[in-house]
Amino acid sequence: MAIGATIHTFTVQLSDVDRGVYDELPLRVARHPSETAPYMLTRVLAYCLEFEEGIAFSEGVAATDEPAVMVRDLTGALVAWVEVGAPDAARLHTGSMKAERVAIYTHRDPEKVAAAWAGKRIHRADEVLLHSFDPGFVERMSEAIDRRSSATLTRTEGRIYLELNGVSGESDIHTRSAG
Repeated sequence: MAIGATIHTFTVQLSDVDRGVYDELPLRVARHPSETAPYMLTRVLAYCLEFEEGIAFSEGVAATDEPAVMVRDLTGALVAWVEVGAPDAARLHTGSMKAERVAIYTHRDPEKVAAAWAGKRIHRADEVLLHSFDPGFVERMSEAIDRRSSATLTRTEGRIYLELNGVSGESDIHTRSAG
């Protein structure tokens, strides 16, 4: 019998000063057995930092034809394709063809992630943005995850401040083009 996903709930107080977004987000996140805690936290951070009407998680690592996070408008059209981790160039190319905007959030070394795309075709590669955090930030903060987690996430001037179940950390958001 296969092991099913573990459901984690997050209550996030979001204050995104850079975008003028302030909300309380009750999130249910299905964690696949092969998904690491840093990957799951990066998914949660991507959701929060991209939060807007129409945002949703896909099936996560089990989704083969969808990004980790997506945004659809009221007509159902795909507006944003948001990948997590180290997606291959083909996924980014597909996402860029299907959505107006593509972003990647990674907890890995962004130089190594981007190096895998060198010389590969990615539609509108210069518009695809790769976001990363300070080395070790996501790994340290992911140790505080419980099945029920409470978080406060603030972004201001390109820096995030995260309090997760009483553990605090901060990181710059590093952004570069995939092209």
